[in-house]
Amino acid sequence: MSQGKGFFGGGLGKMKELTEAFKKAQQVQEGAKQLQEELDQLEVEGVAGGGLVKVFLSGNQEPRRVEISPDALGEGAEVISELVTAAMLDAYTKSTATMRERMEDLTGGLNIPGLS
Repeated sequence: MSQGKGFFGGGLGKMKELTEAFKKAQQVQEGAKQLQEELDQLEVEGVAGGGLVKVFLSGNQEPRRVEISPDALGEGAEVISELVTAAMLDAYTKSTATMRERMEDLTGGLNIPGLS
């Protein structure tokens, strides 16, 4: 080991960087917990058939409820099934986009695998 490099090869400067990285990771972890709670409370609406069917999910993609307009009931089971599926996809897409945006805000541009 050469002199002046310390145990980690970079002296105190590397230790300071490591300490800062741990602090940032802890902040992100705390923020992620708060974000998880916020997403649980969030409600995202998916719509199909011009509002004939609405599906509501939490920000964590947990199903909340489905609303089917009485006007849709005359369309038959197959059409209603297609509308429910389309509304679910709409809600899921909106919910995952919201989660991704909030995670990007939380991580502040950190390069975290799986989020990009």
